[in-house]
Amino acid sequence: MSQPNVKLRFGLWYAFRNPPQWQRSYQDIYNDILEQIVWAEQIGYDDVWLTEHHFADDGHAPSPLVQAGAIAVKTKKMRIGTGVLLLPLYHPVRVAEDGATVDILSGGRFELGVGVGYRVEEFSGLGIPREHRGGRANEGLEIIRRLWEGETVTFKGKHFQIENAKLTPGPLQQPRPPIWVGGFANAAVKRAARLGDGYIGTGDMKESYQAYLRELQALGKDTANPKLAGGHFWLIVANDPEKSWHEIAPHVLYQINVYNEWLTKAGQSLFPQLPDEAALKASGILNIVTPDTAVQMIKDYVAEVPIQRFYTWTLPPGYPAKKMNEHLELFAAKVMPHFR
Repeated sequence: MSQPNVKLRFGLWYAFRNPPQWQRSYQDIYNDILEQIVWAEQIGYDDVWLTEHHFADDGHAPSPLVQAGAIAVKTKKMRIGTGVLLLPLYHPVRVAEDGATVDILSGGRFELGVGVGYRVEEFSGLGIPREHRGGRANEGLEIIRRLWEGETVTFKGKHFQIENAKLTPGPLQQPRPPIWVGGFANAAVKRAARLGDGYIGTGDMKESYQAYLRELQALGKDTANPKLAGGHFWLIVANDPEKSWHEIAPHVLYQINVYNEWLTKAGQSLFPQLPDEAALKASGILNIVTPDTAVQMIKDYVAEVPIQRFYTWTLPPGYPAKKMNEHLELFAAKVMPHFR
């Protein structure tokens, strides 16, 4: 199934990881990624999304708002979003303040995407009960929205008690920066419909999309043009897909197996177990294809879930950023024009 004349914004998606087996200087990795983002903006990429984890052996980025501030001052047009910030791990007033600061630094280009998180170590390491994550996220979203919209907020919740908080300075965007909510559980979809402006996901989003529409309808909200961001977990274009596969697959296999380890410990399952590269290929998680195939894959994806914002992982963990530039440039030249 294909869908012609689809208009999409295209985004990068980073975790700033530094696996032990391919370890380099963190300063070099951060500098290379920032340089890549600036260059990618110049060749037509629209968005950058930043994810978050804590206490990871590979240094998976724990501070996306700090990174967003750095990107804000180095770029001119690109929208800068968190995809996603783990809201239960924060005090919402500080998220509102830091997000407003990024919005000012960027000239009004910040977007807040949030999730509740799942890693056991993150909640124990930060001294936050994991079973409170849903409630903390719900209260936090209300507080952030009200502060960003200029209210003086007094809030008496189960998790947060606030007296006469007023944001100064507030965000540049009016009435406030967009708020996205992500996650794969039904509770996340409901939270997105109730407290967010849009739903952000990845991979197969069909069931979540339908649940999101049902929840919007139940709340009496518009279902004609739901705000959706998503895309294939990995979609890389190459002139020689087989050669690129052999170079990139070990890095993606590492990524999926680390996620599986984290999810299993949290009692969740998202990806199949992948003992080797053959299993990775059979899973369909890593797609390295020609530009024409990528165009058709994106059209088919959008025909099932009408996203407006497409993104896919940009940099395999441990893979040099500069080696990805040829793939990003080919995607910008041969794929993105079909959706402009």
